[in-house]
Amino acid sequence: MTSQLVYGVRKKQKRTPEKQVDSSFHKTMPTTENPVKNVVVHPLVLLSVVDHFTRMSKIGNQKRVVGVLLGALRNKGVLDVSNSFAVPFDEDDKDKSVWFLDHDYLENMSTMFKKVNAKEKIVGWYHTGPKLHQNDVAINELIREYCPNSILVIIDAEPRDMGLPTEAYHAVEEVHDDGTPTSKTFEHLASEIGAEEAEEVGVEHLLRDVKDTTVGTLSQRITAQLLGLKGLLKQVRHIHEYLDQVIQGKLPVNHAVVYQLQDIFNLLPDVADQQFVKCVHTKTNDQMLVVYLASLTRSVIALHNLINNKLTNRDAERRKDEKDKEGKEKKEEKKEEKKEEITKDKSEKK
Repeated sequence: MTSQLVYGVRKKQKRTPEKQVDSSFHKTMPTTENPVKNVVVHPLVLLSVVDHFTRMSKIGNQKRVVGVLLGALRNKGVLDVSNSFAVPFDEDDKDKSVWFLDHDYLENMSTMFKKVNAKEKIVGWYHTGPKLHQNDVAINELIREYCPNSILVIIDAEPRDMGLPTEAYHAVEEVHDDGTPTSKTFEHLASEIGAEEAEEVGVEHLLRDVKDTTVGTLSQRITAQLLGLKGLLKQVRHIHEYLDQVIQGKLPVNHAVVYQLQDIFNLLPDVADQQFVKCVHTKTNDQMLVVYLASLTRSVIALHNLINNKLTNRDAERRKDEKDKEGKEKKEEKKEEKKEEITKDKSEKK
């Protein structure tokens, strides 16, 4: 079996019995319904993808790279993406229906990874996006031969906005109201970045080399909060744009999204409630009291240090004056002794 360019829908190729895909690939997840509700991307995957993107960007002008994700499905619909490997990929910039993916290389790599760790199975694929592309559905259909419920994770190797650099999707059948045949589309999945204890230790060792020791802990906390607020502002703007498009009729009303927005608004406190206002004032006063006491303590300590410094300087000056005085007295005594010796010598000569 040889790899070839694919135009539009991938051309099926005849497979000999020696080159058939291992049946264990199809046992990763059931085909009836996608059980994945949340995708957890491990740090090793992020490092591998960034390394893959950096290497390919130095070689040529490839805008995105593609690879395969390995992992396992935990309980309660959580998919752990713990490893990955790159796959040779190329596409036509002008015609997105023309693309190439070396599935021979994919099969060989997956077989070798299976020998190293049998628990890690093919769970999907990734590309560096940064957004969905026109041919992603066709590529996903190819990956589904190795994993029926394939997950697509877009990892932005050059993020320009605040927030997570990962977005997860899975393919679903889109039913049209006009009776036309169904079509494949992607549905968004919740994603997060997680790590085990050993991975956290490794990441901490890597970050030690890039940690800025001149920046204080308070500055780091303020910077982190500022970045979080910027990310929140970005999400609020996305919600605002979506609601504007719904009001203008550009997008249909999605009741699931409306329910989630209602849940967000339900989390907002009732600022008109007197009890709430009283609680806020009480908490604010308690916090300001702590700040006031801390300021007083800092001022008292500074004054105490100033007094101690003054006393230390005064004692040092006093000891210096005493030493100078003792030195002068010793010099005068020596002069008098010399005068007495000279006088004694003169008297003896006479």
